[in-house]
Amino acid sequence: MNSTELDPRLPLIQNADLRDKIVLVRVDHNVVKNGEIHDPYRIDATIGTLYNIVERGGRLILMSHVGRPRDKETGRIKVENNTSIQPIVDYLERKLHTKFSAPRFPVDPDVGIRQVDTSINWHIRDLRAHRIGGIYMPNTRWFEGEEATGETRERFALQLAGLADVFVNDAFGSWQPNASTYDVARYLPSYAGFLMQKELIFLKQVLEPERPFVAVVAGAKYDTKIGPLNEIYKKVDHLLLGGVIYNTFLCAKYDVRVAGVGDDDIRAAKELVRQDRQNKKIVELPFVIESDTLEGRVEGKFRTLDIRNFQPGEEYRYLLDVAPESFDAPGVANVISSAKTILVNAVMGFTPHFYEGSKELDQTIDRNWQAQKLYGGGDTLQEFKNLSPGLYLAAMDDAKYYFFTGGGTVLKAIEEGSPYGLEPVKALMENAVNLARA
Repeated sequence: MNSTELDPRLPLIQNADLRDKIVLVRVDHNVVKNGEIHDPYRIDATIGTLYNIVERGGRLILMSHVGRPRDKETGRIKVENNTSIQPIVDYLERKLHTKFSAPRFPVDPDVGIRQVDTSINWHIRDLRAHRIGGIYMPNTRWFEGEEATGETRERFALQLAGLADVFVNDAFGSWQPNASTYDVARYLPSYAGFLMQKELIFLKQVLEPERPFVAVVAGAKYDTKIGPLNEIYKKVDHLLLGGVIYNTFLCAKYDVRVAGVGDDDIRAAKELVRQDRQNKKIVELPFVIESDTLEGRVEGKFRTLDIRNFQPGEEYRYLLDVAPESFDAPGVANVISSAKTILVNAVMGFTPHFYEGSKELDQTIDRNWQAQKLYGGGDTLQEFKNLSPGLYLAAMDDAKYYFFTGGGTVLKAIEEGSPYGLEPVKALMENAVNLARA
């Protein structure tokens, strides 16, 4: 990894004094669903940083968020097993052959964990004495202060900082400026971990790509992707769409109606249609799968449609996938095979029942041996692994592939125009400036 490709203002872990230091590490180990780990890639990607800290004499305290335990309507934080870090602890203990302590703190049924309890000191004593290999804090989103404002947030950030001598952020996938990713960096010497550095270097290939540059973007909601989509459109030579984003584009372009696509989204997509009439960057996937129901792949209730037959005013049921033969269409196949950089942040179909589009997309991209292939997002990687496990394993060791640990972060950085505008990254750089002045 060539650190000269990074912004020189970014403080790097390799320049930190770690000997006999307690090192608080924010990771993005958000890989637990319903109490189980389905793909440990994001955990494995941080192990180099963890090894380096221990090898240089540091002692580990880890923290990550898991899931969304806060109820959006009531604001109540639910402290439940399905958002616990315990499966991650179990995995790390098996992987690293060491003991991790997972402290438990009192829980308020309405606001979650109010504070870091003083019982943590017993665990830190064991950590310093090498009776354990590390401490793994409870899910950061279980804490009242993680996503709060004002004094509650400030108190939590100070409590976290009080645990350690050094802070390392290795959580590229956690771009939101929360207490554990942003505020804590103001109170400790703070550095970017090796995974963070690697992600930033590869992100440069997205922001300054070798051309032709092709992006594939899909999503379940159009409104959440408007900002990134507009910026991606400016940067790419060609753009392929999937999921509800593609359905919305089709509605806006062909003046048709598709079940599940709202009027507001169609109006928003008309601007993209207008841009593309002039620039012609969007490569349409001609064959889509229409289903009468969302209940699954019901025989006799789904069919392949050719979008070139769409007529204004027509109405369709749910479009739940791109048909595999779309990728054999000359315009599509040529664009993918001639690309030098390909960014994929997409699950094309309504899985698990409609998956052929995603599978064919991955296999078509793989046949382009010259392109740098950059995949982002937990769902994107999970479907890649599920649908083409052999290809996924081969790609893990292929220098032409890179898997980002945070697809949302990639889109946010594209929207910002630079990864150094992401708040947690800015916090590291600002802290370095403040330390230099002190």
